[in-house]
Amino acid sequence: MGAGSAFPKHPADDGAHAQLIDVATEWAAAIVSNDAALIARFMADEWAIVSESGITTKEEFLALVRSGDLTHSAMGFISRPRIRVHGDTAVFTARATNTAHYGGRRFDADEWTTDVFVREGGRWRCVLSHITSAAPAPPPE
Repeated sequence: MGAGSAFPKHPADDGAHAQLIDVATEWAAAIVSNDAALIARFMADEWAIVSESGITTKEEFLALVRSGDLTHSAMGFISRPRIRVHGDTAVFTARATNTAHYGGRRFDADEWTTDVFVREGGRWRCVLSHITSAAPAPPPE
């Protein structure tokens, strides 16, 4: 599932923006597939994720997926991404929701996620992900 049409085109799009939207969308689909080898294709060897629980390495994350202790049944972007490209490095920030199961418990998340991608050999791979819980919407007046 490509995302080129899922978001409005960025006015300064040089092709990299559309590529990054596609990569992020395909990576989200890979995570929902719960296929560790497929997920790994989107990550650089040094990838890590930073969350409220600290830093998790690529190896730790993929081991949880392989074991079945961590699964995802839904993941998607709910905001237009903010993409900034600096040569062969790009920063992709968007609001995302996901449903995960960890240790037998279900977790529904609404988060802001920032991914740092590096282009190597013409392919974008993520080197760092950072997630922050989104603030709840204020109650209606």
